[in-house]
Amino acid sequence: MADVRTSLTDRRRERGWSQQTLAEHAGVSRQTIISIEKGRFDPSLPLAFRLARVLEVTIEELFTPDD
Repeated sequence: MADVRTSLTDRRRERGWSQQTLAEHAGVSRQTIISIEKGRFDPSLPLAFRLARVLEVTIEELFTPDD
């Protein structure tokens, strides 16, 4: 599995979104996004799919390591 922290942070920043903005789009708290980005929390499968959907990327793009 890819480093979710880096991938999520990179995708969020590419969109010019703050952690709060991503949290609002995903329907979670800002603290949840912070925890994922800091590696303190692994998202559930439904949340992972929701994050991919709101960031307009595939689940594989968020969770598959770059070769």
